[in-house]
Amino acid sequence: MTIIRPHKSSARNQRRPSWRTYQTQLQRRGRVRINRSLLLKCAGVLAAVLVALGVIHHRTPSPPPPVTALEPTPAGGGKARDELLAKADVQDLLADRPVTDLLEKRIYVHWGDQKLAVEGSIDQALQHYLAKRLYERTSRYIAIVVMESTSGRILSLVGFDKNDPDGNPCLNNHFPAASIFKIVTAAAAMEHCNLSSGSTLTFNGAKHTLYKSQLKNIQNRYTHKTTLATSFAQSVNPVFGKLGRHCLGQATLERYAEAFGFNHPIPFELPLASSQAPVTAEPYQWAEVASGFNRDTVISPLHGALLAAVAPNRGILPEPSIVDRITGPRGKILYRHDAPRERRHAVKAQTALELERLMRETVRRGTARKLFRSRAKDRVLSQLVIGGKTGSIDNTGHDARFDWFVGFARPSGSQEAIVVSVVVAHEKYIGRRAGEYARLAIKEYFRPRIAPKQKTSG
Repeated sequence: MTIIRPHKSSARNQRRPSWRTYQTQLQRRGRVRINRSLLLKCAGVLAAVLVALGVIHHRTPSPPPPVTALEPTPAGGGKARDELLAKADVQDLLADRPVTDLLEKRIYVHWGDQKLAVEGSIDQALQHYLAKRLYERTSRYIAIVVMESTSGRILSLVGFDKNDPDGNPCLNNHFPAASIFKIVTAAAAMEHCNLSSGSTLTFNGAKHTLYKSQLKNIQNRYTHKTTLATSFAQSVNPVFGKLGRHCLGQATLERYAEAFGFNHPIPFELPLASSQAPVTAEPYQWAEVASGFNRDTVISPLHGALLAAVAPNRGILPEPSIVDRITGPRGKILYRHDAPRERRHAVKAQTALELERLMRETVRRGTARKLFRSRAKDRVLSQLVIGGKTGSIDNTGHDARFDWFVGFARPSGSQEAIVVSVVVAHEKYIGRRAGEYARLAIKEYFRPRIAPKQKTSG
């Protein structure tokens, strides 16, 4: 068991006072109560004198109500909530602490003279399994995030940083999003441009380039016809570049990027830098953003899991959590992760259904086909519905290549899915790919949860 002590953290604006501020206020209230008591005694003496003089009638003053430290009255009145700490308060409590602290099942935090128990959501067996299978020799970074798609509970947070042995890059936001941003573009195109997975689209030139000449709406003998589903599955840059340039534009790209969690903080119990998708007024830059053909759109692996969750989660962007609950003295529950009251819809449910089809096509016939080609013969994978999106791009120095896979998996006939987000920064040689880690994670998670198929007698 690990015992950690909180550090001082900067004040946060635009939200209710933190628990630390609240405790300070209680101490001040205590001093005010003592002073009020003295005043009441003086008032009692004065009242007795006045009664004796016949100036006022006798009345015994009521003592002030006691202040309860663990059950504050919420601002504006009303019934107090069961838990004292909000998610932002937990971030204060755990600020400046390494991610590895929260990978334990339970840790203890001293806050003042109170000892709090923090219970994490990590699946210990899955975490240890994946950590033992990291191929570090040819990699600069490896980050693997496994999460429940509906609840947002983090099940695994495995990381490797070649330059920082104690680091965990799962929460770092400096990774170029590359083609996984096509998830956002495809959803925006289906809602804003009235497209579907089967809509016919055209492009000229190679699939994985993005020249300005490829953004022209021309039809000639060199023009290729395709569909949105095929373009997504095969990651055809010119198609998505044209959607960004001619159909979506700056305002729509910005709106859907924010709907999917970019450009603003994501609520989480640990400090999490926001992912960024800057969109300028330059039309060619719209094409770059929409296709993921740039290094300015950056994202954390944890946020990549949220992108993948929108499709199986009926369009809802979940709120991630790595803390199940925090208890104080005598088992008092101070914090408990529950689904937020107001669920945030990134897209409509029908759009999410179409987006799931695109991601399943990527696994069946697209860029992830080779990674899952033998799954029909696998006892576990053959019973799962799997979808995903791949992406790859070099860093600015061209000495590392970022390799992405984000996707979902659920048993056939069930809506209870997990999502996986993996990024690997390969150096001179390619080691284990992101999609291979994702396959390992999916198979290991469902292995004890999938019953063997019953053999039919013939």
